[in-house]
Amino acid sequence: MSGPQCCENPPTLNPSSGVGRLEKVAGLDSYVAGSPDSKSAIVFVSDIFGYDAPNLRKFADKAAAAGYYVVVPDFFYGDPYVPDNAGRTIQIWLQDHGAAKGFEDVKPVIESLKSKGITAIGAVGFCWGAKVVVELAKQDNIKAGVFCHPSFVSVDDIKEVKVPLAILGAEIDQMSPPAVIKQFEEVDAFVKIFPGVSHGWTVRYSIEDEAAVKAAEEAHKDALEWFAKYVK
Repeated sequence: MSGPQCCENPPTLNPSSGVGRLEKVAGLDSYVAGSPDSKSAIVFVSDIFGYDAPNLRKFADKAAAAGYYVVVPDFFYGDPYVPDNAGRTIQIWLQDHGAAKGFEDVKPVIESLKSKGITAIGAVGFCWGAKVVVELAKQDNIKAGVFCHPSFVSVDDIKEVKVPLAILGAEIDQMSPPAVIKQFEEVDAFVKIFPGVSHGWTVRYSIEDEAAVKAAEEAHKDALEWFAKYVK
């Protein structure tokens, strides 16, 4: 279900990165950005490397600057995947951190946001996080969803989605090849395949690589435009 590409280009985690703040949301340590008075929110569901990834938080800050209250919970309870731990492969790690558990954990986050008076909620999932977001989208818990280089999501999943869904895929992706992503489009999701990029490109790019930064920024822009259309 998951291979080396899912684990490539791990970020250098930095718990102090971003311009937001750390708070507890529904009992989960979370990176939070934007005004809590906003009536619209976006929940970011990270890839296997967790919520301390600087590029992920940079994207969250962009969403906050667009007017959203943004929450990036730590669904791994301080235990993100560590590629250098040879004794704990990704398959073993996933036994402790399955997407089903992530879905159970995100539901109280959604309820917490609603209790603050937030009336429109979107969610964006990266790799592992896309499976969590698709489960949210099946139950009408959000107004719209975005997947960035999804993993573990099937055509059958997409068939059950009840809200507008945008899927931003990579041309070079073993987890969700373009041929699979295009099947999602046939089921009624918006699909865009980014040429020349690999799985993880929206949050695991090198800031030194101009082309990589440009592709990631284009994806961020597309995601925020999707949310602007449906989460308001």
